[in-house]
Amino acid sequence: MTHAEWASLVKSVAEQRDRDAFARLFDHFVPRLEAYLQRLGADKATAEEISQDVMMTLWRKAQLFDPQKSSVTTWLYRIARNRRIDAARRDRLDYRDPMDAAFGDVADDRELDSAVDVQRREEVLRTAIKELPEEQLTLVRLAFFESLSHSSIAARTGLPLGTVKSRIRLAFTRLRRTLESRGVVEAT
Repeated sequence: MTHAEWASLVKSVAEQRDRDAFARLFDHFVPRLEAYLQRLGADKATAEEISQDVMMTLWRKAQLFDPQKSSVTTWLYRIARNRRIDAARRDRLDYRDPMDAAFGDVADDRELDSAVDVQRREEVLRTAIKELPEEQLTLVRLAFFESLSHSSIAARTGLPLGTVKSRIRLAFTRLRRTLESRGVVEAT
């Protein structure tokens, strides 16, 4: 979506209390805000709590958003950053502002989107691997986590080399289909 389209959704929330517009904003921004806050040093629970608070602020104060001053993204990230600072001060942590030059540049939206996408793909892949039949899972672990060749796996397990290759190939076919069905990779 463009900045103007996001701004239009915020306007709908402000003027009409549009729950569908809010849901779209919520679904898009919450994972990104959480990733941003974690990058700033918040733990997962704190990042979730602050993200929820930011979105409630959007719901209650959408009329304060001015698209002439900033984008929706900038507005929400600024609120999140300020809430993080407030939480750190309230908890009396040895707080240093991550926006300080000593921390370097903050990722732009594309980097945060990418981080969220990578995290989601990893979670889906971990789940898919756990769903493999035991005889395939064992061979995949030996091949990729212990870096054994197919021949070494055959020698260690006592299975014929052709069986090792077939089971690994079947495992990857199953993983690819699972990832495709869950929207993590495109079907080929």
